[in-house]
Amino acid sequence: MGVEQNRSGDTGVKPERAILVGVDIAVRSQTAQINRAGAAGAKAASRLGEEPDESAESSQAPATNARAYAKTSPGLDADESLAEFRELVSSAGAEIAAEITQHRSRPDPATLIGSGKVEEIAGVAASTEADLVLFDHDLSPTQLRNLEAALPCRVLDRTQLILDIFARHAHTREGQLQVELAQLQYMLPRLSGRGKSMSQLGGGIGTRGPGETQLETDRRQIQRRIDQLKLDLDSVRRVRRQQRQRRESVPVPTVALVGYTNAGKSTLFNRITGAHVLQSSRMFATLDPKLRAIELPSRRKVLLSDTVGFIRNLPHTLVTSFRATLEEVEQAEVLLHIRDGASTYGDEQKSQVEKVLGELEALGKPRIEVLNKIDLFDDHEREGLAARSQAGREVPVSARTGEGIEALLLAIDDALHSDPIIEAELRVPQHEGAVLAAVEAGMVIHSRAYDGNLVRLTVSGPASLLGRLRAFRPREQ
Repeated sequence: MGVEQNRSGDTGVKPERAILVGVDIAVRSQTAQINRAGAAGAKAASRLGEEPDESAESSQAPATNARAYAKTSPGLDADESLAEFRELVSSAGAEIAAEITQHRSRPDPATLIGSGKVEEIAGVAASTEADLVLFDHDLSPTQLRNLEAALPCRVLDRTQLILDIFARHAHTREGQLQVELAQLQYMLPRLSGRGKSMSQLGGGIGTRGPGETQLETDRRQIQRRIDQLKLDLDSVRRVRRQQRQRRESVPVPTVALVGYTNAGKSTLFNRITGAHVLQSSRMFATLDPKLRAIELPSRRKVLLSDTVGFIRNLPHTLVTSFRATLEEVEQAEVLLHIRDGASTYGDEQKSQVEKVLGELEALGKPRIEVLNKIDLFDDHEREGLAARSQAGREVPVSARTGEGIEALLLAIDDALHSDPIIEAELRVPQHEGAVLAAVEAGMVIHSRAYDGNLVRLTVSGPASLLGRLRAFRPREQ
């Protein structure tokens, strides 16, 4: 299933040719226009460090039916949605042969786009020798079956494409298990009609069962595989819990990077940690979670976690299957929400990230909004950055150049509460070399004086470390 070319990384394999089909439902367009009209002033004011005009937003109330559709596709018009879909297709390694957009007042229950548009796509597919047709929309089992019967090539919907990209980027055993589970859960209700052999009695040697069809046999086998994958992933979760318990025995808080795909999370992760995690402009370049220890300005140690990016209409099967990976988000003390400052629809991306965080029950966690890619801002846009930062709304950074990283680390320091930084005085004998080394390594030393055999220190550091040095603090403390 999915885009099959170049899965092994062999650049000599010819890329598949794909036709992109964008579906613009009228209600969706109305919602996008309403949202953009209400948000245009807020976005402009936000970039300049001003407060948005709330009266303008309240006067732009969408209709009830438009609001219902906006819950699944907020704020993107057909062109923006197709542009994002184009990036997904490029990430899958396909070559775009043609792009077609269908505008409808409501989806066609049989084919989504209507019989006339299906005939047009069939003609384009034949003339361009396309290998597959990709829909920027989820297809029901009936729609998928009808489209495959009418078109001369394979048909994939948005969810299938995302699943294929995840399969390409899953390199660990855990990631591969999670992707396979999501693919099988998506495939199970769509088996009917996927080839005539699946809906007929088995006719070959060894294929006949006790009166059951080939389709029923396939469903039974897939369900058994799903059950096995769930057991395997439960084992992964147990191992992760054991690792987390060992980490928690030494109080080192975790800070997790979350954000829309291609917002620059891996680049920022590399910039802060000095790691060499794959960073790419392609979507979902990071799939398997990465964890690195870093030191904050207070000398406090924390673990920084890089996680998979989110996207509009992220398939629910993926959120469920990747629960083991996303447990780092659930267990983190602070979330860094990395936002693409150069994106033209950043507000919509933010709402989609918050939607997934809600599914993970992580919306209530302390969250730092990080506005990335400010190196792409012009002088006029940069004028509002200082005001936005001082107001505490966002921390502007450039992961590519390193601008704003120190301010971000200070913001993380301020947001952590599990192991607070406290100031204290210490009296350490000079022969206690191990104690003095621990102070040097884990605390900020404000003053140092020598009194005979004692070293008098004024320090600030984590409460956990100062607790272990209780014997060297004056009794009045």
